Amino acid sequence: MLQFSPSAVREIKRLQDRQSFHSGVVRLAIAPSHCADWQYDLRFETKAQPEDQTLTVEGVKVVVSPADLARCEGMTVDYAEDLMGGNFRFSNPLAQHTCGCGISFSLEAQTTPHAPDCTSPASP
Repeated sequence: MLQFSPSAVREIKRLQDRQSFHSGVVRLAIAPSHCADWQYDLRFETKAQPEDQTLTVEGVKVVVSPADLARCEGMTVDYAEDLMGGNFRFSNPLAQHTCGCGISFSLEAQTTPHAPDCTSPASP
């Protein structure tokens, strides 16, 4: 089961209003990443696919494919603002490693003890 915090739901609704996606759905997708194995992707779509799992939270329809759900089962999605701006934040209990960018993760533990991530300065 996926969880969305009240602040995440408010932000999704705000974005829906700005982009005229009132009758659409929000897709939570997991895509290949360059700084870890996978990255989270939230986007608006016009409709769900037949195989999608659907979660309705305070009137917001969130869809996720079965394959992607297997990579994030039990995850909580939050939204927070700080001095750098606002971001969705993902807390995935299945992630064994998370990049410093906050959206990339691995389902397997890293083999090197201090693996660099995309927020680390480039090596000379």
